[in-house]
Amino acid sequence: RNLPSKHIIHTVGPVWHGGGEGEEEILRSCYINALNLAIEMGFKSIAFPLIASGTFGYPKDRALATATATIGEFLLIHELDVYLVVYDRKAFMLSDTLFKDIEAYIDDNYVEEHNRYRSMRESDSDFLLENISINNRFKNDRHAEIVEKKQRKLEDIVNYLGETFAQMLFRLIDQKNLNDPDVYKRANVSKQTFSKIRNLPDYTPKKATVVALAISLKLNLDETKDLLQKAGYALSNNSKFDVIITYFIESGMYDIFEINEVLFKYEAELLGA
Repeated sequence: RNLPSKHIIHTVGPVWHGGGEGEEEILRSCYINALNLAIEMGFKSIAFPLIASGTFGYPKDRALATATATIGEFLLIHELDVYLVVYDRKAFMLSDTLFKDIEAYIDDNYVEEHNRYRSMRESDSDFLLENISINNRFKNDRHAEIVEKKQRKLEDIVNYLGETFAQMLFRLIDQKNLNDPDVYKRANVSKQTFSKIRNLPDYTPKKATVVALAISLKLNLDETKDLLQKAGYALSNNSKFDVIITYFIESGMYDIFEINEVLFKYEAELLGA
């Protein structure tokens, strides 16, 4: 009665029995059924806990992966503000390969406290085994889509010098044959925020929103830097957020939920809403 929410949707998550008894499919259906009901009831937003990850024993990292994948797929079709409330940072458990790869990349590129951090890492006898060469990081099987690095033509740079941020954004959307919902949904940006960009010429979104839109458009690093510059921002090796974003773009990895898992792990600002 005292909750600010007008409605509560009840769903029963699966008890974890090792993953071989259809737990993932049941968990997916919990989210899908609740989301469909929210749409039917005309809700504007819905908030979820990490279903089944408490006393039911569903591993937090797997529960999180299922939740983000299911919600992400749903939002590509429907308009709804969805909040996933995670109380325990342990839910964000990166794979060993990705974690080591990012650690190595940060070690080589992050400026602040760089020397102290390198000293600590090199004093570890396992450092050489853990460190993954920057030259080899793109060979990981997970990197199925690698950005094609095209050299920009001088004439293209000159032709678009006078563009505003919004003009560049919508030109890129048109060039990639996308529509507005395709972009803001993949960017995890609200329709309201995107509408401001579309309709208010002087509106400048925050940096994390600009980066999220670049990720949604699968821009390469040069294009991302150009888009950020139009909005008055830049990427810097003094920011762990910026270094992580650069890592993902250079690696051709554009899953915004996976990027947010890494940003959360490193206590950096998240992308999108």
